[in-house]
Amino acid sequence: MHTEPTDAGAAGGATLDVTARTQAERVKAKELGVTSEEYQKAMAEVRRRIDGDELRGVVVTGVSSGIGYATAKELAAYGYRVFGTVRSAEDAARVRAELGYALYPLIMDVTDAASIQAAVKEVGELMEGDCLAGLINNAGIAVAGPLMHVDLAELRRQFEVNVMGMMAVTQAFLPLLGARDGFPEKPGRIINLGSVSGHTTYPFLAPYAASKHAVEALSDGLRRELMLYGIDVIVMVLGAVQTPIWEKAGQQALIERYAHTDYASGAAQMHQMTSRLGRDGMPVARVARAIRLALEASNPKARYVMANNWWLGWWLPRRLPTRWMDWVIAKQLGLTRKAPAAEEDTPPDDVSGDGEG
Repeated sequence: MHTEPTDAGAAGGATLDVTARTQAERVKAKELGVTSEEYQKAMAEVRRRIDGDELRGVVVTGVSSGIGYATAKELAAYGYRVFGTVRSAEDAARVRAELGYALYPLIMDVTDAASIQAAVKEVGELMEGDCLAGLINNAGIAVAGPLMHVDLAELRRQFEVNVMGMMAVTQAFLPLLGARDGFPEKPGRIINLGSVSGHTTYPFLAPYAASKHAVEALSDGLRRELMLYGIDVIVMVLGAVQTPIWEKAGQQALIERYAHTDYASGAAQMHQMTSRLGRDGMPVARVARAIRLALEASNPKARYVMANNWWLGWWLPRRLPTRWMDWVIAKQLGLTRKAPAAEEDTPPDDVSGDGEG
């Protein structure tokens, strides 16, 4: 009986590749809290639907709660394959159970370069050369406190997560969005979550506002530079949203931390204000829908402003002279200097309408 010769070396290499892939699948299944068989079945379905052009891939950072979770849910409902990042296996298993196989959880920390590269590799293998439709940079934290006393380590972390983290993720995923010379497919789109705080800074929120100012500048720079590849960059400028971001920031601890400083009363008032805004802010579903529409628009805006109260939350703070804004905010939060009786507390003389002081 005649048999064809075989390449023992190639066969051995193939066996090693299969063994390595199987081991990797076991590790991932364990992370997600499912069996290896369940994981393999799910991945087979993902690849089948991607190959059949049934799903367009989108990466969303920070999907464990709030805007990220709502965005993942919205996109999944509209036929997208969502690669959502979380920081723990517990969150990965929970969001997968709640949102189904349209969500593929990635355990990734935006401040951890190794986890970012692992996520890019994982998404690239699943997309099998196809282009991502979008990257939604949602992950972020909020640090609050008077700048005179704020912990500089916390200030650095604010920028590490909201600014450097956003850029690290963007740089890593750009090749999968089409940032390659001669890329034949339609390129993807980047949507960065900004804030009205990136345009108007209020006391005790300056660390967060500064990070969002940076997001605005970086987004403008990226949008203009990435025109080379046809990759658009959009900013969602958000007002107050019903999310747990300020609860995560430890607002009660903030009050206690500064209780023995001259800012105790002002910090307490700001806590009440942010708590009220968090309760009465716009629903996350509204933001998620706007993100999807921005992702799909044929001629999108560079910025989508979503302020709860357009007049007070967006238009007026940007039109009032800076010194007037200073005075109004200081009076509201009790931050005016306790002057001698001979001095009067009156608005500043600057009444120009150019918004500069």
